[in-house]
Amino acid sequence: MNDLQRKIYDRLARYVAVETTSNSQSSTIPTTPTQLPFGKMLAEELKKIGVSNIEIDKNGFVFGEIPANVSGAPAVGFLAHMDTVEDYCGKNVRAVLHSNYQGGDLAINAEKGMRLTEENAPDLHKCIGHDIVTSDGNTLLGADDKAGIALIMTLAEHLISHPEIKHGPVKISFTIDEETGTGIGYFDLKRFGADFAYTIDGSVLGDIDCGNFNADTVEIKIIGRNCHPGAAKGFMANPVRIAADIVSSWPEDKLPETTEGEEGFILFKDIEGNLEHATLGGIVRHHDLAQFEQFKKDLAALVEEKRAKYPASKITLTYHEQYRNMRQVLEERPQAMQVLEQALKDEKIDYRLTQARGGTDGARLSLKGLPTPNIFAAYENPHGPYEWMSLGWAEKAFNVMLRIVENAAK
Repeated sequence: MNDLQRKIYDRLARYVAVETTSNSQSSTIPTTPTQLPFGKMLAEELKKIGVSNIEIDKNGFVFGEIPANVSGAPAVGFLAHMDTVEDYCGKNVRAVLHSNYQGGDLAINAEKGMRLTEENAPDLHKCIGHDIVTSDGNTLLGADDKAGIALIMTLAEHLISHPEIKHGPVKISFTIDEETGTGIGYFDLKRFGADFAYTIDGSVLGDIDCGNFNADTVEIKIIGRNCHPGAAKGFMANPVRIAADIVSSWPEDKLPETTEGEEGFILFKDIEGNLEHATLGGIVRHHDLAQFEQFKKDLAALVEEKRAKYPASKITLTYHEQYRNMRQVLEERPQAMQVLEQALKDEKIDYRLTQARGGTDGARLSLKGLPTPNIFAAYENPHGPYEWMSLGWAEKAFNVMLRIVENAAK
C-alpha cells in the first residue's frame, strides 16, 4: 500500500465506523439524526486541510470550495453521499484490510463461512496484488459512498498541499439521504456554484454512469373487512391475502431477478399488515420514460382488477417521484462528459459508459440543471455484507478526478 492508498484507507476506515443509515419511512430532513454529526465531522476535516467557504446548511448538506489559482476556468464540482442504505446493518461497521490479494476465494468471516468467490464477486479476480477492504461480515462496508467521501477529501488535501497544480474553482459537497432518493431535492444548486459536477458513487473500475433508471416509489394501501373466520364466507376481505395476490399477479419477467441491462422492473419490497389493513411498498424502474409510464399504468390496471375481485376492500395506489434519467441532459450539455472521457484516456483506463440500474444524486442534479455523471468509486456488491473495495482501483479513481481538475483548467 502506497502513501496515497493509505490516506484513502485511513479515511474510509474512520468514516464507515460512523453509523449513518438513512430511513425511507422518515419525514425528517435528513431522515436520520446520525447524518448530522457525521457532516459536522467532515466539515471540521475540510477546515483542517484548508478548504474555504465551509458550510453545513439547514438540511445537513456540507459545502466547501477550493478557490481557483487560474482565471477563466469553469467551476468543477465533486459530490458523495453520507448515508448508507437501510436494507442491511450499517451500525458498528469495522473495516477489514486484506493486504496483497493473490487470487482465489477471500474470507470475510470464517466463523460464518462467508467468502468472496468468483460467483458473488465477479470482478475480484481483476485485483491481483491489490489491497482489498471488506467489513467483518456482520454489517455492510459502507464504501457506498464513504469511499467517494474519502476520495474527495484526499483530492482536496492534495490540491491544497500542491499549489503548483493549476485548477479552476473546485466545489465540494457531501450530501444527505441519497439512498432514500429524497435528499437531493433539498440541495442548493446556487450555493454549490459548479458549472458541471461528478458524483463519486459508481462501482467497479472504469464504470461511468451517464444514464440511469427513471424511478418512483409505489405504495399500495389495503383496508379490509374482518370477521370471525368461521363466518367469513361472502363477507371477509383479508388485506394480507389481497397484498399477496397483487404481488404474485405482477408479471414474472418484469422483476429485478429476471431483468438486466436497460430492462425495467417493479420490486415489491415491503409488506406490513393484518386482518384490518395492509401496506405494500415497492419501487418502479425503467430507463425508457414511455415504458416506465406504461409500467405504472399496468400496475394501476392490476390494482383496479383486484378492486373488482375484492369489492369489500378499499385499495389505494400512490406513486412518489424519486428521479429521472439524466442521459438526455448530458447529451445536450456535453462538457462534463468530454472532460471526464479525456481524463480516462489520459490515465489509460478502459472505461464503459453505462446506464445504471439504479439512480444517483447526479440524476436529480442533472435534471435540475447541473450536468453530473457518476464516476466509479472502486467498490462492488454494495448494500450487503459481501461489499468490498479495491484500494488499487481507488487510486485510479483519484487520478481520474485529479485529471478532471487539471483538464478543466486548460
